[in-house]
Amino acid sequence: MPRSVLVLQHAPWETPGLIDVALNGLAVERRTVLDDATPELPDARGLAGLVVMGGPQDADDEAGHPGLAAERRLLAEAVDAGVPVLGVCLGMQLLGLALGATLHRGATREIGFAPVELAPAAAVDPVLGPLAAADARPTVLHWHTDAVDLPPGATVLASTAETPVQAFRAGSALGVQFHPEMDDALLSTWLTTPEMLAALHDGAARRMADDGATHLPRLREPALTGLTALAHEMRARG
Repeated sequence: MPRSVLVLQHAPWETPGLIDVALNGLAVERRTVLDDATPELPDARGLAGLVVMGGPQDADDEAGHPGLAAERRLLAEAVDAGVPVLGVCLGMQLLGLALGATLHRGATREIGFAPVELAPAAAVDPVLGPLAAADARPTVLHWHTDAVDLPPGATVLASTAETPVQAFRAGSALGVQFHPEMDDALLSTWLTTPEMLAALHDGAARRMADDGATHLPRLREPALTGLTALAHEMRARG
């Protein structure tokens, strides 16, 4: 039986967007284990890949969401086994914690489209390289208030003044605080979801929709090229 890619989601609206496009043709299993204290997660060594999406939860909130501890264990095991891993937003924070970093709750507020500085190392990263080739300072969607430090031994790939670790590489794993998976359909979902709108100031949703119309078309090709490179790595393990 071929290995599958496991996608862990934390909210109905936090879907994979362009990641799903890149994973087309691969066997994909989707799970939500937030509130399961003892989820039956697979052996990381048997996975073709692991994708951990965003969500409104705090990455260290084991009391409120006991399944997060199991996610962190799986992430650590996947990195140890050399499994291709992508963690986005909350997923990056969980990856960072799994690898020994510290989470800072409420450290900043970055919500909306704004530039991110890609480090020189991003140019040779298989996932972020196409984005760096298109623009070393692309305008991307941010939506977070928590931040995570750089795990020991990892390499910073992107930063902003507010969030020094916007992306990092640790072996087979990439963590990204911003949202390379974003496309028009996913942004529309977010901007019509009450739980997401509750975080926005007056007029912010309209501005974000306008910014999305400007920036998402130019981000789509390089983001999808990088995500497709990740999918090729996962396909090679399948």
